Amino acid sequence: MEAKREKPRVLTLRAVEATPESFAPFGQVIAASPDGDKFYIMRLESKPLKFSTITHHAGVTQCLGSIGGHDWYLGVAKPSILDGAPDQSGQHDGRSPMQSRAGHYYLPPDPAEVCVFRVSGPKFLELHTGTWHAGPLFKADVVDFYNLELSDTNVSAMLFNHSLLRIVLLEDNSCMTASTPLVTVVDRTTHSFKKHDGVTFVIED
Repeated sequence: MEAKREKPRVLTLRAVEATPESFAPFGQVIAASPDGDKFYIMRLESKPLKFSTITHHAGVTQCLGSIGGHDWYLGVAKPSILDGAPDQSGQHDGRSPMQSRAGHYYLPPDPAEVCVFRVSGPKFLELHTGTWHAGPLFKADVVDFYNLELSDTNVSAMLFNHSLLRIVLLEDNSCMTASTPLVTVVDRTTHSFKKHDGVTFVIED
């Protein structure tokens, strides 16, 4: 005779509000904030459909997407970072090379090569290293965005002056030298179309 199966017990669980503290043993709560690290949510306010500056990051890629699939816009231009110091000709496609505060050389973006994309629905944009970008821009008053980037984007990095050396005496009485950091810089290079080209862009949808 088959044994009678017992009914499964029903356990009632009380829901607990997920906070950074309560969820810490299991993971991380990511909420909207002005800034963050690696993967985070950023809340942007009042970003109308116009721009006169554009930015690139020389050392990282970046992904952006709106929460809730709100339409948003991004002005972009192709990467123009040069491989090493420029030659003595001084001109590349009619543009003069410049050196960023981060140390790399680049060509200023040409206003004629700037374009704008509308991003509709639940999708991310991944920007290649060095891609010039202006935005996100949007029609709403406030939009939250997912932002995925390497942790050193927009974070200080050291520049070293190799003419200034720090001498360290090791235990075996030998010596080693180390460059002395002089300046901290940021992997964020911005070009002003208004200042350098007399141009401001307005997006027509």
